[in-house]
Amino acid sequence: MVSGKVIKVGSRGSNLALYQTNHVIDRLRQIYADREFEVVTVRTQGDINTDASLEGMGLGVFVNEIERLLLDGEIDMAVHSLKDLPTTLPDGLVLGAMLRREDARDVLVNRWNSPLTQLPDGARIGTGSPRRRVLMNTLCPQATVLPIRGNVDTRLRKGQGEDYDGVILAAAGLIRLGLTEHIAEYLSPQRFVPPPGQGVLAVEIRGDDHRMQDMLRIIEHTSTRLAVTAERAFLAKLGGGCQLPMGAYAREEGEILYLTIFLSSPDGKKAFRAKIDGLTMDPLQLASDAYLAVVERGGGPLLEIEWSEVEP
Repeated sequence: MVSGKVIKVGSRGSNLALYQTNHVIDRLRQIYADREFEVVTVRTQGDINTDASLEGMGLGVFVNEIERLLLDGEIDMAVHSLKDLPTTLPDGLVLGAMLRREDARDVLVNRWNSPLTQLPDGARIGTGSPRRRVLMNTLCPQATVLPIRGNVDTRLRKGQGEDYDGVILAAAGLIRLGLTEHIAEYLSPQRFVPPPGQGVLAVEIRGDDHRMQDMLRIIEHTSTRLAVTAERAFLAKLGGGCQLPMGAYAREEGEILYLTIFLSSPDGKKAFRAKIDGLTMDPLQLASDAYLAVVERGGGPLLEIEWSEVEP
């Protein structure tokens, strides 16, 4: 039984981040009803610099400040959207739990409530993601893709305002906030490939904190960890700070794990897609096989693009 002081949980301050953090706490309270939890909200560089391009702000833009508090012992755990976490964690930190994945897909929201293929010519669709931008230009060339920043609430509001006709968002965020009525279309993860870890909540702790490790073990979802391990390991093979538009989505079917990968040049003119399968219990080998597929099936030139060629 876990015992001790009040457990401090680090979180960003957006509505979605606080919902996600309280969801984790509620899960833990169901098991440890006698424990007391305190949410510590942290403003990260990604939250402060809302006008800057995320592509130019580097890795860990939404987690660095939280991780420093964790390393300094000022908080006991931190709840993150896994897709915000770099593939390599700071020394001394580990992922104590990954919760069951929510919907991993991207969704389209727009003023006409139209699916992607029926958007009118010139429809102004906002996204701050290079991956979403390239996929939109490829799958919906009649639309105009515009940059957008802000949390889910802000982007949803902007997407219904004067400067945009719609926006691409993660399904998980809208589901968690109870905003699914705005969704015009759930985009296929095989065609509109999500980023590694999308839809997954991860709880980060200090590696030597056995008390937190014991507490979190009960909310760990093994199948989710295996799937996203393959996705994140593929990203790590590309270089954990890969700035090229890329996606990776793993889906388990019994003993087999299917990994859909997508990689593109910044302008979208060169792209690579593949679906690789391997043993569910060996996600690292699957990631290696996926990387080898890129090299051997014609995607090698994409791996040679210098980061300086990727416009911030």
